[in-house]
Amino acid sequence: MKRNYYYLVAGLQDLTIDIHKLQYSQQAFSEELKTGLHPEDYKLVQKLFLPHDNANLLNLLQKTGKPFNEKGNFSQIRLEDNIKEPHDLPGYIMEFITAFKNKDPLMPEMLPENELTTLFYDEKLKLDNAFLRDWFQFELNLRNIVTALLARKYDIPYEYQIIGTGETSNIIRKSHARDFGLGAELDYLEDLSNLVKNDNVQEREKSIDELRWSYLDEVTFFEYFTVEKILAFVIKLGIAERWLGIDKEYGNEMFKKLLKELQSSYELPETFTEK
Repeated sequence: MKRNYYYLVAGLQDLTIDIHKLQYSQQAFSEELKTGLHPEDYKLVQKLFLPHDNANLLNLLQKTGKPFNEKGNFSQIRLEDNIKEPHDLPGYIMEFITAFKNKDPLMPEMLPENELTTLFYDEKLKLDNAFLRDWFQFELNLRNIVTALLARKYDIPYEYQIIGTGETSNIIRKSHARDFGLGAELDYLEDLSNLVKNDNVQEREKSIDELRWSYLDEVTFFEYFTVEKILAFVIKLGIAERWLGIDKEYGNEMFKKLLKELQSSYELPETFTEK
């Protein structure tokens, strides 16, 4: 039986935005959820932040010197301890660390970042939570299709740039069909193919994020106070936050859209404000 989180909706009234930044970031919202959600539901939220852990781990293993991303679930000390001796991280991360240290890659044809991302998706596509499992599948397909279409456009080999070991990934990797033979299965593929034709990278990325947003709207249409609604909100908040760092005007638009959606879903207090 799904748990409902009516009280968290009231907490969303604290969300505000000014012209420079979100005053309640995705990371801050996640911290709020740590105490507001049932522990099992919070574990689902943490899975959305694992890509940051993946990036941090790679930076440490490859000694790139890049800044540590605090959005991840695991501290730098914990990652460094596990690099010495894997013991308390998700299975796919420990498997990758062991292979990397032994210089015995699990997928020798792939770059390390693609290998780690493949292990990540292979594990997430086995999740019991249908919303997250489907979201990760959608995200994986979207990324792979964009990669393949752009590679085709510029006549670049892409077989080993495709992430994942599942059936759809293998079809994208091998197919020469215009729609990879997936047009009937993936109803967004035609739209995505048209979006990728846009040579303006920023406009293309905006359109792809809007596709993600529409997907989340569709799959949570009948969700109101469930953890699935909250998970979708966390993802959308991350999208808006990312665009605030790239294009403030567009980021503001996305955040306003998020607020409007909240207003249409719930009766918000009068104190819900926008600066």
